Amino acid sequence: MRTRVFKSGNSLAVRIPKELGFGEAHEDVDVERVGHVLVIRRLTPGSLSAALSRFQAFPEGFMADGREPNPDRDREGW
Repeated sequence: MRTRVFKSGNSLAVRIPKELGFGEAHEDVDVERVGHVLVIRRLTPGSLSAALSRFQAFPEGFMADGREPNPDRDREGW
């Protein structure tokens, strides 16, 4: 199905035809870019799917060597 991208405030938006919908309006979804494809996943309340999909994006061996030391910062005036 063909649809159109349009500007909504400072964001881009796309109207999803009813035939392709999978939930109610105002439902939370996860959007991910895979190459030239946008993937929209329905999120269920209390689900960890959004966090898990972000972890899957890290390359194998990510943080295998730990992380660099974080120098202490001057926190006066906070």
